[in-house]
Amino acid sequence: MKDLPPEALEKVAEYFRALSEPTRLNILNLLRSGERNVGELAEATGYTAANVSRHLTFLTQQGLVRRDARGTSAYYSIADDSVYALCDLVCGSIARQHERAAVHGRLFATVMPGKRRRQG
Repeated sequence: MKDLPPEALEKVAEYFRALSEPTRLNILNLLRSGERNVGELAEATGYTAANVSRHLTFLTQQGLVRRDARGTSAYYSIADDSVYALCDLVCGSIARQHERAAVHGRLFATVMPGKRRRQG
């Protein structure tokens, strides 16, 4: 980000906005295994086709997803595989944070094993 002009920073922010919605992350994760159409994605996610379509439009505008029209259907695929490297990096970091928190919680539980009631 160093030395990027404000216009470029705005593009970076839009890219991260695309990744800030769990539905879109779910769709990207499904596309990792290959191209799919809206109906297949809607069925796999449990979302409506209209909702999936709206998210795919945004992902396409950000350059993350590619749309390929075939007859009456459109198939979507990943346009930039680097999104998975970024997501894997972030997911790994979050997993490590959760592991540290879990270890800390276990350590805290052994040091402070619960409050005892006062007799009396």
